[in-house]
Amino acid sequence: MIVAFSVSPLGVGEDVGEYVADAVRVVRESGLPNRTDAMFTSIEGEWDEVMDVVKRAVAAVEARAGRVSLVLKADIRPGVTDGLTSKVETVERYLAGGQQDS
Repeated sequence: MIVAFSVSPLGVGEDVGEYVADAVRVVRESGLPNRTDAMFTSIEGEWDEVMDVVKRAVAAVEARAGRVSLVLKADIRPGVTDGLTSKVETVERYLAGGQQDS
């Protein structure tokens, strides 16, 4: 499964980068495949391990902020691995004028 999530502290002002970095640090230290962009951090693995990382990432922000917002989206496809990379590669092939492998 792939989970894309965003965790942000509430009530701490506009500059939340330091808090978000705490959450991303948890994800990166998990050892699971992950990617962070301007809006979300995506992480790939089995249900229990991914949700545990998300929970710990939220806890890292919650430790410094009294209120936390979590947005989460999941792609649940049993048996699929390396979706974090392969989904992007498929789109890139189409953009390059190629076709998806059968």
